[in-house]
Amino acid sequence: MPIDWDQVVLGPTEAVFGEPATYLPAVGTGFAITGVFDAAYKEVDQIDPLSANAIMPVLGVRLAQFTTPPVQNDQVRIPSIGKLYLIYDVRPDGHGWVKLMLQDTGNP
Repeated sequence: MPIDWDQVVLGPTEAVFGEPATYLPAVGTGFAITGVFDAAYKEVDQIDPLSANAIMPVLGVRLAQFTTPPVQNDQVRIPSIGKLYLIYDVRPDGHGWVKLMLQDTGNP
């Protein structure tokens, strides 16, 4: 029996840990989303674990919130910390969740 990832895992994760954000596509109108924000996500290089690790902000979101998938160079505003971020990488997990790897724009 297949798992309904959105209903059983992703929706509850978003409900417990999610916070409001605004997605701002490069073309089109911005819209409200909910995501799980981490200001200090630590990425470990699996090939060479002794190499430098990157620490960066990331926003995890359900793809079900988007009419078109999020893309690189769009932006997202996180009101809880008053920052605007550029999306520099989009990493879907294959189950309906995507990590938006973020870069601080220096703007609120």
